[in-house]
Amino acid sequence: MKGTLTQVRTYERSVQLLMANQFTINLGFYMLMPYLAAHLSGTLGLAGWVVGLVLGVRNFSQQGMFLVGGTLADRFGYKPLIVAGCVLRTVGFAALGLVDSLAALIAASAATGLAGALFNPAVRAYLAADAGERRVEAFALFNVFYQAGILLGPLVGMVLTGVDFRITCLVAAGIFAVLSVVQIRALPTRRAEDPVSKADKDRDGVLTQWRGILANRPFLLFSGAMIGSYVLSFQVYLALPLEVRRVGGDGEFGTAAVAALFAVSGLSTIVGQTRVTAWCKARYEPGQALAGGLAAMGLAFVPLLLATALPVPESGAGLWLLAAVPPTLAALLLAVGTMIAYPFEMDTIVRLSGDRLVATHYGLYNTICGIGITFGNLLTGVALDAAREAGMPALPWISLCLLGFACAAALYGLYRTGRLATPLADPRPVAA
Repeated sequence: MKGTLTQVRTYERSVQLLMANQFTINLGFYMLMPYLAAHLSGTLGLAGWVVGLVLGVRNFSQQGMFLVGGTLADRFGYKPLIVAGCVLRTVGFAALGLVDSLAALIAASAATGLAGALFNPAVRAYLAADAGERRVEAFALFNVFYQAGILLGPLVGMVLTGVDFRITCLVAAGIFAVLSVVQIRALPTRRAEDPVSKADKDRDGVLTQWRGILANRPFLLFSGAMIGSYVLSFQVYLALPLEVRRVGGDGEFGTAAVAALFAVSGLSTIVGQTRVTAWCKARYEPGQALAGGLAAMGLAFVPLLLATALPVPESGAGLWLLAAVPPTLAALLLAVGTMIAYPFEMDTIVRLSGDRLVATHYGLYNTICGIGITFGNLLTGVALDAAREAGMPALPWISLCLLGFACAAALYGLYRTGRLATPLADPRPVAA
């Protein structure tokens, strides 16, 4: 970690602050969100469908508004949207701990989601702009801070929630309030550096700009190919914990083994991200690294596939090993694949945008991948249920392996045909 901090200090102050901001954002978010469902169903006594509605509204408001958030950032500058998102999340998190009516809970949940849609594209576009030629390395460091927040947040939240969930909400809200003040005072104001003149920008309405981005075929093909990486990485939260509990049960061992999945994923990224990025950048083109990352994520499910050929012991150390080791190896390989791909992924979005409307491109990219995650998780759930009913435990792991390899092949095809290397100078549609 000392070496990571040394590298961070070589960047401009704005980049350093954006990385610290992302750690704090994730710390506050993951301090609260893992325990929200239990609060809604337990403390407030809401029905399961209501809990699902409240959580679904948050996800929908974030994924559905990413494009709008990115567009606003390109129009009005990155800093105002980052600050607005943090202020809105301050209000939303405080409300989640203080209100108990359904309407207020839905409004608070929507506010927390919209907040993420406002600051996420702006943060990434700002980081890409100020990192300059060192974009890939900057995004590698960014991912270290990102994962550190994810790793530490639930631990802090567990301690606070053990006292009272409302305290967790208020502390998380306080973190975002402090973050808002720090950014207002310390984050330099930066507008998107768009080569299009103000007259052109005024002439080109939002819908025209969106149509232009939708005409950027290489960007859309890249976005579609990258959906698999998000579906696969999300299995750390879905398929892998379910597999641990399917084999090892729901007792203390299952809880500890699931916690180990998250610890392995987060710690490996914190320790290895910058080394993996440096190694890949020295040897591979960005498109090759992206394809390699997706292939590694496909291979992550091979240990689980092989484990289905082994008999399941009734109890003892053998059962524990079978329940914990294959999912943990899968989590580690997923983390490695993400480490390989993520910095080049973020850099490729900038290049395919032609350095124009970068935040809007990030916003649309996040929306596309968010929709993909929703359908991917639905299909994964169907595969898990079908595997149980048909007595075919290998089915979901074969499907996920094939998804990783198919996306890797698609990315390699885009690289070989030059679609990842040639940015479009102006993605607006040509007038007839």
